[in-house]
Amino acid sequence: MANEKTAGLSLIYRLELQNSSITFGKVAHIIGEEGGDIIGVDVVDVRKDHAIRDVNVNVFDRRHGKVIRERLEQAEGIHVVNVSDRTMLMHLGGKIEVRSKIPVRNRDELARVYTPHVATICEAIHEDPSKAFKLTIKKNTVAVVSDGTAVLGLGDIGPYAAMPVMEGKAMLFKQFAGVDAFPICLDTKDTEAIIAHIKAIAPAFGGINLEDISSPRCFEIEARLKQELDIPVFHDDQHGTAVVLLAGLMNAVKLVGKKLEDLKVVVTGIGAAGIACTKMLLLAGVKNVVGVDRMGVISRHEPYENPMWQWYAENTNPDNLQGTLSDVIQGADVFIGVSGPGVLTVEHLQSMAQDPIVFAMANPNPEIDPDVAEPYVRVMATGRSDYPNQINNLLCFPGIFKGALDCRASDINEEMKLAAAYAIASVVSDEELSEHYIIPSVFNKKVVQAVRLAVIEAAYSSGVARRRYRDYSDKQ
Repeated sequence: MANEKTAGLSLIYRLELQNSSITFGKVAHIIGEEGGDIIGVDVVDVRKDHAIRDVNVNVFDRRHGKVIRERLEQAEGIHVVNVSDRTMLMHLGGKIEVRSKIPVRNRDELARVYTPHVATICEAIHEDPSKAFKLTIKKNTVAVVSDGTAVLGLGDIGPYAAMPVMEGKAMLFKQFAGVDAFPICLDTKDTEAIIAHIKAIAPAFGGINLEDISSPRCFEIEARLKQELDIPVFHDDQHGTAVVLLAGLMNAVKLVGKKLEDLKVVVTGIGAAGIACTKMLLLAGVKNVVGVDRMGVISRHEPYENPMWQWYAENTNPDNLQGTLSDVIQGADVFIGVSGPGVLTVEHLQSMAQDPIVFAMANPNPEIDPDVAEPYVRVMATGRSDYPNQINNLLCFPGIFKGALDCRASDINEEMKLAAAYAIASVVSDEELSEHYIIPSVFNKKVVQAVRLAVIEAAYSSGVARRRYRDYSDKQ
């Protein structure tokens, strides 16, 4: 798979071609000879002596694209005007915008949306702050907040470079659940400052989605905000991954005829996502989870300065195993990876229990190449979109927030997350369930509504919903 060209690595070569000395057939030959794949050609301008064309080419990577450019520049009759990246073009000027819901066409409408009549709305909210949920955007708006310290697989790249990711998250909220979201990137790594800033902006929002904040600070930030705010706070890197993982595992164990409570599960990468996944597994009834990080197996034999690792040692690994991954994966039913590439080997897979289940979720490169693992596993899932069974947070966060906002929940609690996992799993019917389909597609339109309704029911039953109960099934 590593040598396949993808649409994500697509370059547009704008070429000025001299009619007297070059044909497009020659251009295509040069690009093909260098391994490029032409997927589209647009005529920009045609003159008597030359033509300008945009040639869209799939390439392996940027270095490959540079080689093709150099070959084109060396050819007589070709002038490379510029080379642009389709992904870059999609981000020009940002990916989101703010639009008015109400047109202002005359003085009367202006007076109602702004001064003087807006004062009536302000006074109503001043007398009863809860009316902000009815009379402002608060009822359906989420802040997507990051400090840029743990962005995708890029790490600490800062708040400016994190913005494209947060913009993308806001787009997905809107497209998949109709939730308005706005990206907020904070130029500080100070835990107290982040908490203070989020608390200060909270009046404008109905929920807070924490994103790409490094561990272990993310734990304290989320915990404090959940205590000090009366709106849902959800760190998607932790809980979104955990919810979708559990949904996939529920269907995987059904397929292989095992039960959650009987599983031996090994988790590699005991950071924010690994700890959240473990907590969700324990909540769902899994009893035997063993965690492995760079220093080896986490056990009660060692005291840990990291309080989350200390919690992990006290609440997992019931047999108090020690050693490395090779020592503890023997006889394991499930491997869950939120670590990095190359962690898992064929030898590890061969030592697992019958019908092994592998969730290798490191991105962009999983803990083991799925093509290598396939002969040795019963069910394989990754975080990648180019393999079956993608464990993608997009299956989770739009529906969870939509449900929480609709019932005006004060929190997204464990009951709501567990309900979301069951809802995602339920979208895959028994007739559809197979080794290559344990989790629905992110584009399956049933997912958001199923998650939304399950979350609403769980919010009411657990006492965090603040709207009077009503039937939500007929409302999107």
